[in-house]
Amino acid sequence: MNKQLTIEEFVGSLKSGMTIGIGGWGPRRKPMALVRAILRSDLTDLTVVAYGGPEVGMLCAAGKVKKLIFGFVSMDAIPLEPYFRKAREAGTLDILELDEGMLQWGLKAAAFRLPFLPTHVGLGTDVMTHGGFKTIQSPYDDGEVLLAMPALKLDAALLHVHRADKLGNIQALGPDTYYDEWFARAADRTFVSAEEIVDRMDHSYPEDARANIVERCFIHGVIAAPLGAHPTSMPPSYGWDMKHLKSYAGSAREDGGWDAYVADMIGADEAGYLGRVGGKDAVTALPLPIF
Repeated sequence: MNKQLTIEEFVGSLKSGMTIGIGGWGPRRKPMALVRAILRSDLTDLTVVAYGGPEVGMLCAAGKVKKLIFGFVSMDAIPLEPYFRKAREAGTLDILELDEGMLQWGLKAAAFRLPFLPTHVGLGTDVMTHGGFKTIQSPYDDGEVLLAMPALKLDAALLHVHRADKLGNIQALGPDTYYDEWFARAADRTFVSAEEIVDRMDHSYPEDARANIVERCFIHGVIAAPLGAHPTSMPPSYGWDMKHLKSYAGSAREDGGWDAYVADMIGADEAGYLGRVGGKDAVTALPLPIF
């Protein structure tokens, strides 16, 4: 079965009101080409689940988000994503802020097809109050009381990887796969953009089989998106574009800044966007951040 889609077919398969999980971590390996496709669409009223970076701020600025479920929204060197901050301060979002471990546990509960998973995380904190969470007592002799983290079921998950094949096999080559596997397993459908798409992974890159982070049965569509994580990082292929991120963040302080960013950068299609940010030579020359 050929699972390759155009980016137009991908965005056309989504519907307003969906719950969409976005893989990656802060400003790292975000499926930004897919996010930009959503920005160019008429989709709205989305519930977004993420360990968030600039994709969350952009979707908030564009009025696409009704509810946000998140562990953080940060661009690291720019600690608080500015358009997310504006939306939250304006009170335009329904939010559920979670401990990072709780968010992972919610994805795993959905992946395991369970209504909840018990955890110590969140007990004794304001997360209990603001999140409306309930506790459950262990049925065993210990009788311990735990937080019951509800499943975070996704209508769709969006990921970006280094390679995919037309059958839905994927490979992520960086040092950390974050929680992308669990976004995929928690979703009814998972769409993956890739730097490169081949006919069969076992023919082209059999030596990297261990880089396949989730089985192909969980992948419903693969989309060719070279440089598709920009301006976030894609180790080991390219680093984040901090100059671009700073310019984007600066636009949040300007009247009409978001509209100007959309006009100057997002544009009408992905090819135009990549041309405006300097193309392959400029993006692949971006240094990887060192911590």
